Amino acid sequence: MTDAFVSRLARMAVTLAIVSVTGFLLLHLAPGDPLAQFALSPGMTATQLGAMRHQMGLDAALPLQYLRWLGALLTGDWGRSFRDHQPVLTIILGHLGATLELAGTAALLAIWTGAAAGLYGAFRQGSRADHLITVASIILLSIPTFWFGLVFISLFSVRLGWLPSGNIHTVGAPFSPADYLKHLILPATVLALASAATWSRYTRNAVADVLGQDFIRTARAKGLSPRKIRSRHVLRNALLPMITLAGLQFPTLLSGALVTETVFTWPGIGRLFLDSLEYRDYPVAMGILMFSAVLATAGSIVTDALYTVADPRLRQARP
Repeated sequence: MTDAFVSRLARMAVTLAIVSVTGFLLLHLAPGDPLAQFALSPGMTATQLGAMRHQMGLDAALPLQYLRWLGALLTGDWGRSFRDHQPVLTIILGHLGATLELAGTAALLAIWTGAAAGLYGAFRQGSRADHLITVASIILLSIPTFWFGLVFISLFSVRLGWLPSGNIHTVGAPFSPADYLKHLILPATVLALASAATWSRYTRNAVADVLGQDFIRTARAKGLSPRKIRSRHVLRNALLPMITLAGLQFPTLLSGALVTETVFTWPGIGRLFLDSLEYRDYPVAMGILMFSAVLATAGSIVTDALYTVADPRLRQARP
């Protein structure tokens, strides 16, 4: 068991190293200059720009810049933003709460609606409802998230006026839970759509596969009620694919939040990442990239651990 855990950590370290090198190169080789925003300031001279470039470490060779950044990161120093000179980790943590609230709400909506639809279709295979759920899932997976966001804003905000079109609260108004929930409904729903379709398809296929197994036919032959068969045998054996999906959906929600937060001006790390790219704020962009990579790889390790808990055969097979 310990060897398997160490092996997972080693793979995680290799993955993070590849992400760091690739991300660092792509950011620094992309067109644009972090000092472009300062060059437009009245009275800014070439000498001052050169001093700022040296202070930021941008005048060093690219491999040296990477080694300096990596060395600082390994000691807990995430660097400072080029834009406002605040610590990168402080900036990320300041925006993380909004993203977790949005992604967490979307995950609950997706699991509740998607899994319920998948179960309904699996227990009524071949029915009209099953076909409708399948078609709806395909449509939701085929249409990009930003399109749903724009349509929802046009319908529920512009035409009907039921819900706000963006931001996390009404600007200039005191905070209230009701106002916050009104702002959360549209972005959380849009972010949950594709994930709900995925949950529906996975749940439907997993449950349908279990329903076709021999032990289910044996349980029916013994006279067990359909309710007992579903609760004791079907759902329990269909749990493992759901654990896998839960691990895969976490990074998917984070990446989807980037688009959703942009459409709805939600002040999370997704919106922060795009802003850092626009201003060529390399420390913040790399910090968000590595933070997301750590969360994604850690999610896979947690998924493996849950597999071991859910399936006793895995615990017996491992030393």
